[in-house]
Amino acid sequence: MSDSITTRGPAFARPGRRSFSFGIGTTGLRQIGLIAVLLGLWELASHTLFNPFWSSRPSLIAARLWELALSGELWLHTSTTLQEAGAGLVLAALVGIPLGIVLARAPEVARTLDPVIMGLYGLPRVALAPLFILWFGIGLFSKIMMAFTMVVFIFLMNVMEGIRTIDPDHLDLMKSMRAGRFYLVRRVLLPAVTPWILASFRIGIGLALIGAVVGELIGANRGLGWYVESRGGQLDTTGVFTGLIVLMVLAMLANQLVGFVERRMITWR
Repeated sequence: MSDSITTRGPAFARPGRRSFSFGIGTTGLRQIGLIAVLLGLWELASHTLFNPFWSSRPSLIAARLWELALSGELWLHTSTTLQEAGAGLVLAALVGIPLGIVLARAPEVARTLDPVIMGLYGLPRVALAPLFILWFGIGLFSKIMMAFTMVVFIFLMNVMEGIRTIDPDHLDLMKSMRAGRFYLVRRVLLPAVTPWILASFRIGIGLALIGAVVGELIGANRGLGWYVESRGGQLDTTGVFTGLIVLMVLAMLANQLVGFVERRMITWR
């Protein structure tokens, strides 16, 4: 019949767009499959190609994780590093975002401070770790400051660049319509810098973990960095890889969390 229905069907029927049960889509299944293949190749290679003393093997790492979980050490070291990196990341955001906004709105001041900012940004923060241990001791605060210095310039420069991308004509139009300062901040400035802030969080997660771990390597009595160093000193390759795997999983989960927030906040992407 000429008037028969010829539509292709609803969009949700397309297999490439379907989400599977438990909220895992095709991308998630591919990622899980890739990780499983890499772990399987690692396990196979450790049995056939090289001595596991040099690289351990996933089965030994899984057994060590279970042992640490039962003893409570896994939570002790993981929570310590998370506190240090998380506090440093949040502190960097609280300082870097407002400072970036102020400098972006005062270009003459920003140009004057640019050599100092870039000099501090280019300074290897790893070299500051012994100084921070001397100033703040081996407690949490020295690691928080290490994580803070690793991340704060990321927020500062990204926010400045985000504000610079705002169209001046758009601001002039809003001002001509008698838009107030808070309205401009809420409707123009924040939407413009939000993607840059979220990108800073994505970059800052890894840097904050690096700062916390470097501080623990220099001087600490707990934390994943301290655990890796202590296991390395005893030639315990499985222990070293266990700490590294936990750090990698933390970074992956934190980035997934930021990505979830990004998808909810930036609906136009």
